[in-house]
Amino acid sequence: MARGQRQGKAASGRGRSGNGGRNGNSGRRPQFQGHKQKSSRDMRDGGSRSQRSESRGAKRSALTAKQRRPVSDLIEGRRAVAEALDAGIPLKSAFVQDSLADSDSALSSLVRRLDGEGVPVETVPRSRLDQLSSHGAHQGIVVRTRPFEYASVEDVIAAAGEGDALVVVLDHVTDEGNFGAIVRSAEVVGAAGVVIANTRAATVGVGAYKTSAGAVLHIPIAQVPNLPRAIDQLKEAGFWACAATEHAEQDVWSAPLGGRLALVMGSEGEGISRLVLDHCDFGARLPQRGRVESLNVAQAATVMCYEWLRRVSQKGEGAELDG
Repeated sequence: MARGQRQGKAASGRGRSGNGGRNGNSGRRPQFQGHKQKSSRDMRDGGSRSQRSESRGAKRSALTAKQRRPVSDLIEGRRAVAEALDAGIPLKSAFVQDSLADSDSALSSLVRRLDGEGVPVETVPRSRLDQLSSHGAHQGIVVRTRPFEYASVEDVIAAAGEGDALVVVLDHVTDEGNFGAIVRSAEVVGAAGVVIANTRAATVGVGAYKTSAGAVLHIPIAQVPNLPRAIDQLKEAGFWACAATEHAEQDVWSAPLGGRLALVMGSEGEGISRLVLDHCDFGARLPQRGRVESLNVAQAATVMCYEWLRRVSQKGEGAELDG
């Protein structure tokens, strides 16, 4: 089936079971017709928003690498260091208070573990640890994590292979806990990768290692300067881009969420930006009956990742029966 034939209700006003659905005859990629984003302020701003976004992006690109480095590359405190070792977080170096290195049995035990993992340990005066500490509760030890090695979009596409595949694209999700939880869900369902922005977004730090239960080490995570361009690259590789938005016409059960899917999730506060949404093919929303406004982005991503898995699993079972 040609990629230009796929149409969802959010794109064309017709459901999967309608006259057109995914098998419509149009050779053009459908334009997303749902609401462009959650923020009414952004709706009023109209086309000027994208121009301002480009201007802000140019200013942000001028930041030095040091300014962009996440503050979470330092872990302090004995329990936190022990948890980092348990989680398999790659550690670059450790700093231990010289007056406690030999006299404190609990600290000595941690040092032995660090030695066993091949982490260089340096004894330093307490004043040095006080300088490194963010809240003064280092308990005689601070470790530095290794920089995370991000993948490229090309790496993610390569990991996807030629068949059904899922890639999760995060439009400036800022909470590291949400980010880690989404990576965990993506890895569990067998996604080919996760794509994030390189500014104004959560990165792979201590929180993401913990909330992902180490999943960040087992799935390609691409960090890109331009999310719309990354989505276009995925589309060129045969993916369809689905915007997860409460304003979509189709719910998650009727939207075409199988096959090669780029699932785009929006930020916690603003949802999916207009510029990113303009590059999506269709939208999908989660139906709800309760009074709470909506699930958070990590919970919603989990539901939608599993709906993709259900679709491709059923497809595989059908192929086995046909065989």
